[in-house]
Amino acid sequence: MLRALLIALSRSRVLQTWLTRSRVGRRVSRRFVAGETLEEGLAVAQKLQEAGQMSTLAHLGEWVHTEAQARAAAEAIRELIQAIGEAGLRANVSVKLSHLGIHLNPNLARELLVMLLETARPLGMMVRIDMEESTLVEETLAIRKEMWEAGYRNVGVVIQSYLRRSEGDLRRLLPERVPVRLVKGAYKEPPEVAFPKKRDVDANYDRLARMLLEAAALDEAPRLSENGRFPPLAAIATHDPERIRYALDCIRRQEVPREAVEFQFLYGIRRDLQAHLTQEGYPVRIYVPFGQEWYPYFMRRLAERPANLLFFLRHLFR
Repeated sequence: MLRALLIALSRSRVLQTWLTRSRVGRRVSRRFVAGETLEEGLAVAQKLQEAGQMSTLAHLGEWVHTEAQARAAAEAIRELIQAIGEAGLRANVSVKLSHLGIHLNPNLARELLVMLLETARPLGMMVRIDMEESTLVEETLAIRKEMWEAGYRNVGVVIQSYLRRSEGDLRRLLPERVPVRLVKGAYKEPPEVAFPKKRDVDANYDRLARMLLEAAALDEAPRLSENGRFPPLAAIATHDPERIRYALDCIRRQEVPREAVEFQFLYGIRRDLQAHLTQEGYPVRIYVPFGQEWYPYFMRRLAERPANLLFFLRHLFR
């Protein structure tokens, strides 16, 4: 119930205006958001690199209202890609197709995504398409396939274990050796679309992780690039220690090379697990969001874990 409420509030313009303008809201959001500027995002990525970790930077924003906004968003992401190259960072980028205007005009989103892939390709960098609400899944996967068939092999996707369709989607992606980030999912979906019970989401996560890691163990599966900008086939993205333990067991049983898998975390969450896996020698990549449109992302982070909400409330009432 609380999770559903917080996800609903992520769409509240009134609360967004108050929180983004308040000093405490902006301060507390820094736990999960690197900042509001490109320079702040790059600075966090640089610190992570010094700690032995890679990053995927995300210029926050979604569901733009005009073509001009979509083009401005794409230009900001293009500048981010170029800045990563100039800074020599072991990083890539993640984008939302709703930020590129897919709901306004799918052809616009295709055009802007091509521009980003063209910018990233000479830098040896992958562009990961973030997965959003279930209503966008089919079109997101279709556009990924179009990009792949057009020769853009520097595009990856995300699969959400809470969606009932995800096993079928993953089975279609694996023969093409498309880099996949496996997550649980953070949107409110109807029970006919998504598993409503946590145990079922967890069980599906483990099932999909096993499939992904079995594919990653094959010789022809993509490996982590030397510059850290192109990830391996398998990205295990979770803060759940049980899911991480299961994935580590799969890696050991299937003898998956370490360069064939990476663990991914959200910035500011479970830093203890991030540090532990880094010390154990596993590739670790942190999702580093930044930008002025941080409110919806921040509210979804509060909805995901009670500890995140408690952190916010403690600082809110100080």
